[in-house]
Amino acid sequence: MAEKIVVLGATGYVGTRLVTKLLQAGRQVRATSRNIGKLRGRHWSADPNVELVETDVLDLDSLTSALEGCDSAYYLVHSMNKQTRDFANADRKAAENMIVAADQAALKQIIYLGGLGDDSPELSKHLKSRAEVGEVLRSGNVPVTTLKAAMIIGSGSASFEILRYLVERLPVMITPKWVSVDTQPIGIANVLTYLTGCLGREETLNRTFDIGGPNVLRYRDLMQIYAEEAELDKRTIIPVPVFTPTLSSYWIHLVTPVPAYIGRPLAEGLRNPTICRENDIQQIVKQDLLTCRAAIRSALDKTQYHKVESHWTDAGKIWPVAWSSEADEKWAGGTIYEDKRSVVLNNTPEEIWKPLVRIGGATGYYYGDWLWRLRGVLDKLIGGVGLRRGRRNPDELSAGDALDFWRVRDVDKHKSLLLVAEMKLPGEAVLEFKINEISPGKCELTQTAKYLPKGLLGMLYWRLVTPLHDLIFDGMLLGIARAVNNNSSENPLAKLTVARAHK
Repeated sequence: MAEKIVVLGATGYVGTRLVTKLLQAGRQVRATSRNIGKLRGRHWSADPNVELVETDVLDLDSLTSALEGCDSAYYLVHSMNKQTRDFANADRKAAENMIVAADQAALKQIIYLGGLGDDSPELSKHLKSRAEVGEVLRSGNVPVTTLKAAMIIGSGSASFEILRYLVERLPVMITPKWVSVDTQPIGIANVLTYLTGCLGREETLNRTFDIGGPNVLRYRDLMQIYAEEAELDKRTIIPVPVFTPTLSSYWIHLVTPVPAYIGRPLAEGLRNPTICRENDIQQIVKQDLLTCRAAIRSALDKTQYHKVESHWTDAGKIWPVAWSSEADEKWAGGTIYEDKRSVVLNNTPEEIWKPLVRIGGATGYYYGDWLWRLRGVLDKLIGGVGLRRGRRNPDELSAGDALDFWRVRDVDKHKSLLLVAEMKLPGEAVLEFKINEISPGKCELTQTAKYLPKGLLGMLYWRLVTPLHDLIFDGMLLGIARAVNNNSSENPLAKLTVARAHK
């Protein structure tokens, strides 16, 4: 039997692409994630050589089961997300579980991707945590190969998106002093080659390697290279000493799609030089290293032509929102507000699905986009994710995808789409679309907004926004109907029915 490789964190930015590369090499892969729906939404999910397993690395039994029957493991897990307040503690516990589970499974090798950065008291919390995870993994009995990278340049990576938005939006930048710190970025294609090249190589066991591209440069140089490749005017960069990591993270939060909970650890890490101290890996896994300019050019091309295979927004937990299920009408957690609207169309499910699945991002919400943008700005100002996250692909959605300030919970092609709100709210909210075929060529499209308030403030919020629903939700539903019919205002079977109720 062929050896099976388990990829822990297979729906993350690196993990999604790594599974693709392993499958292309003919490997048997067990892909794991905290949510089976996210795994099923990946383009490789139906490959006969991949097995999908829902796994929680903080649950030892779950992790032990995921490793059973595997020979090697890629450890690409990170707890730096909105729901985890102390990511360093969570990552430590996960790594401790990993060494126990790996020993029970008798793994031959663990490959871990960490971060570059010299050991010093000034090392950021993020880089210290990455180093600590490596130390914990190496304390076990299973041989570990550790790869340490600085900034990864690739379409959709958090670091690249920060760079892209800062340079494109700000021709003049007042920046922290860290723009003059040395770094050694590496292209995502080179990272993947190193990861796969270390698999099963005896000379990489129980060793730590620094991985980087061929260029050592300052962040300000990287910004100017991006401007040149994006055909922008040269940027004016003014470093000042008053920009603390906290202020930097808030600035990143406001100007880019990357929220403060990610921006702050990254900004803190930028103050530390991140350059390779040795290049031994280059003699073991030989490849042509992309220059920073070539890596940026490749990332820009993939972004422009919507060929972004994975995105930083892919990471994060999808909340189950069981309270919104129609199968649980008598849920006892409190009042659920519901706004349901439907329209009957002379169209097939396939015809309705095409414009429906394009909702958000560059397409917008088919009505009152300025109101949605205003809501996104307000959300950003109070610490939410805002609308700038957009969407990874303009024509397709998968479970786990970020869609502006929503997260795709479930997708049933040509039938239903369920979105969970990730904007700041005094409660929880979902937006659901369902297509019901009444007869051949005739369907009912139902749009349902559900809201579970938290306390009196949550109930007051629903009351305040309810008057806007007739405007926004009616407009959105009829806008989708017009898009289905190529923006024609005439559709004799289009009949809007409105029903509001709370349970």
